[in-house]
Amino acid sequence: MTDATPGSELITPAQFHAASGVTDWRVTATGPQAVFLADSLAEAAALVAPIVAAAERHGILPDVDLRPEAIVVRVPYRDPEGIPAAAPEFAASVSRTAAELRLAADPARAQAIGIYVAQHSGADVRPFFTAALGYDDFGDSDAIDPLRCGPQLAFNPITGDAPARGRTHFDVFVPADQAQARVDAALAAGGRLVDDTHAPAWWSLASPDNHGVDIASWTDTFG
Repeated sequence: MTDATPGSELITPAQFHAASGVTDWRVTATGPQAVFLADSLAEAAALVAPIVAAAERHGILPDVDLRPEAIVVRVPYRDPEGIPAAAPEFAASVSRTAAELRLAADPARAQAIGIYVAQHSGADVRPFFTAALGYDDFGDSDAIDPLRCGPQLAFNPITGDAPARGRTHFDVFVPADQAQARVDAALAAGGRLVDDTHAPAWWSLASPDNHGVDIASWTDTFG
């Protein structure tokens, strides 16, 4: 199998979505993903072998999350600069087989959770977090679980803040066509809108006790 290593041909989310046969799929911060619903573990597992076969044909290394309720298929970013060019063909193949198996896609369930660690401009906290969590560096400013099970971390400096005061919030990446509904649901559940000047790329919300959450859809549309 040819891995999608740095230097391979890459495409953007917009190019991925422009391909045929990928309507079941959405791009989040971790890459393209699709959720196919199932009534049992055995029913969901029936898609595993076809996924493996499609991965071999197209040179893709997918992540597969098998649950009794659904099977989640992701094409994870192995290069922070883009999606493997073969990903649309792989995705279309998986979707065709899922349809044959009568596993309905539910794009509204696609999402990725990230943790945004805002650090003082004079600090570098990524080594601490990678050591404490057993994560690996990813790109210039992120960190990931080597098995891509835990949330991705992003480390970004802030200015004008007191040293030794950390700030952290959750990033919730959802499909672009689901973002407004997710924001509305969070506000209806007692949340507060902090900033919508970047919408529809992202909205900054706060919980009733002022914990920060960004609802982001830009990864599903840019490029």
